[in-house]
Amino acid sequence: MKFNLTTKIIIALILGAIVGLALNIFAKDLFDILDPYLFTPLGKIFLNLISMLVVPIVFLSIVLGSAGLGDPKKLGRIGLKTIVFFLVTTCIAIIIGLSLSNLIDPGLVEGIDKAQSEGFESEEAPPVGQTLMNIIPKNPLTAMTEGNMLQIIAFAIFIGFGLTALGEKTNGILKLVEQGNDLMMYLVTLVMKFAPYGTFGLIASAIGSQGMSALKAMWLYFVVVLLALIIHAIITYGGTVLFLAKKNPLWFFKSFSPAMSVAFSTSSSNATLPVSMDVAQERLKVSKSISSFVQPLGATINMDGTAIMQGVATVFIAQVYGIDLTLEQLITVVLTAVLASVGTAGVPGVGLILLAMVLSSVNLPVEGIGLILGIDRLLDMARTSINISGDAACALYVSESEKKRTIKEQRGEA
Repeated sequence: MKFNLTTKIIIALILGAIVGLALNIFAKDLFDILDPYLFTPLGKIFLNLISMLVVPIVFLSIVLGSAGLGDPKKLGRIGLKTIVFFLVTTCIAIIIGLSLSNLIDPGLVEGIDKAQSEGFESEEAPPVGQTLMNIIPKNPLTAMTEGNMLQIIAFAIFIGFGLTALGEKTNGILKLVEQGNDLMMYLVTLVMKFAPYGTFGLIASAIGSQGMSALKAMWLYFVVVLLALIIHAIITYGGTVLFLAKKNPLWFFKSFSPAMSVAFSTSSSNATLPVSMDVAQERLKVSKSISSFVQPLGATINMDGTAIMQGVATVFIAQVYGIDLTLEQLITVVLTAVLASVGTAGVPGVGLILLAMVLSSVNLPVEGIGLILGIDRLLDMARTSINISGDAACALYVSESEKKRTIKEQRGEA
């Protein structure tokens, strides 16, 4: 009997939790023997594989995302509406995630072991003004070797617009970047095949050392992310449909539900794109030209669900490690996650890679990903549904606004 990746990770999550809890309660000495030689190495290998791909996948995907905007002169009104919508809703999404996580405090579970943070000291974040000025790298290669993600993102955006402006002259370079991005996507798929083993090791290690407190913390994390996703869908996307597109939000979600179900099962915005475009055009009556522009662009640069996860996970991991995030660090999280969403590839697993980037931007340990890895796979399905819903809401809004503009122009001509 063959299982898909999601099923394998869920099974690994359950087995890891059972094994870790059983060892914590009945055989703590055996756990102390197995952990350094089995559980921790499995988790560490997976985390290292993820970290290995962070810089190249962020750089290549953001170059392609920027270049994919097309000729800036042709973007015009529709392009501006779309990009502003995506950036604003992503900001709203991560603010919702940060607010809920600070309100509920999922990482401040009584009795959770903070020993793992011993020896780790969070560096003080630089002032916001300095962070903004440092976005432009003096040396892009240095930024890449040091893993300075904001500088890497800025440089990638410059490269993408340069490739667009030069057009046919740089087709060879653009083709090379596309091939490099395809290679990274293949490697992500390859790395994710190891995810069940990494999940088992990380969860068994976390629960084996912390017991029931770790399970409670992960459950609270799950609830906070899911609640943030629901609030964002209802308020942000429902509000867009109601106030900007002048349509019924219930009609929107009901009509778009077939695409959302495909997104939930595949956990991939890219894989769902043909279905979501067809549903938007046939059931939401979005014009084909606008749907063909907005939704593929959204699959590249609109990842509100991923931004919510990054915000909640960052606060959760900081709380578990006993680190208080400053206002400057929270603003850095928002800025980094919004910029990173431009290059988030619409395939399963990439959100974890970008989470590693966000954590490093505020000097938090990447190892904290281990606490959310198994549960995050379940949430990945939900946030993919939210991501494509945002693309469709934007397409509906742009389409309706353009229809009204056309009617007004025709009346003016008449």
